[in-house]
Amino acid sequence: MPRLAEAARVQPAAPLTRVEVEDFLYAEAALLDEWRLDEWLALFTEDCTYSVPSTDSPEADPSDTLFLIADDAARLRSRVEQLLGKNTWSENPHARTRRLLSNVRIRKLEGARVWVTANFAVYRLRSNQVGTYVGRYEYVLEHEGARIRIEHRRAILDLESLRDVGKLSFIL
Repeated sequence: MPRLAEAARVQPAAPLTRVEVEDFLYAEAALLDEWRLDEWLALFTEDCTYSVPSTDSPEADPSDTLFLIADDAARLRSRVEQLLGKNTWSENPHARTRRLLSNVRIRKLEGARVWVTANFAVYRLRSNQVGTYVGRYEYVLEHEGARIRIEHRRAILDLESLRDVGKLSFIL
């Protein structure tokens, strides 16, 4: 007969609820808006990806299409280090942002993985200008017990171009 601790390890985690996913996404948005990028980075798995496809090919694959951002874990760590350092002149001092999330939906559950979509509006305020970035997030989340981590995060912009909103020099 297995010991209680061993039995607990083999029990699958209870599926995440939409409220738990929303709470996680709201906490992630707060970390980004508060520029707590080290804490935000800790939300990702070691084999994570973070991508932003071009505005003219939102459903493309980064393996054969030019993306605005197509980061693996190492590139994402480097991006955060640059943004927190003093050498990224386009974000020094950093822009103020405010993220609004809506229509959070669980699309698929498979074991400890959850596929989620959410709509977003990110307002970026810098140099007396406001840029509004609107689109959809696609996530693959992993959860183990009470801990949720991001395996994949894709921000798909609904904009026709970035010309009117400015640079994408921050974490979308």
